[in-house]
Amino acid sequence: QVQLVESGGGLVQAGGSLRLSCAASRRTLDSYTMGWFRQAPGKERDFVAFITWSSGVTYYADSVKGRFTISRDITKNTVYLQMNSLEPEDTAVYYCAAGGRARPHLKNAYDYWGQGTQVTVSS
Repeated sequence: QVQLVESGGGLVQAGGSLRLSCAASRRTLDSYTMGWFRQAPGKERDFVAFITWSSGVTYYADSVKGRFTISRDITKNTVYLQMNSLEPEDTAVYYCAAGGRARPHLKNAYDYWGQGTQVTVSS
């Protein structure tokens, strides 16, 4: 069992930055992949980025590549999403997820999900 709690969302102007945090209840996440997804109103929940806990391998959606950075702090059981150069199109509820299956760019690779945190980017 893994409980995930996101925080750090808010309202920012275009071009601004936010850092989202995802705190995991489980001490050992060595076999997990941690991902970020986002969902805008009326749209599907889309992949943003993932990081493997043990090796730190990262992967990003094309829409955020070069602007967002995913990282993890092993001592704090926490995953971060640093979002820079934010655009109105980034407005969505952002969800943290934890899973151990293949193809971690897909939603069904993940077993656990946080409650989500709202990110709103104004123009």
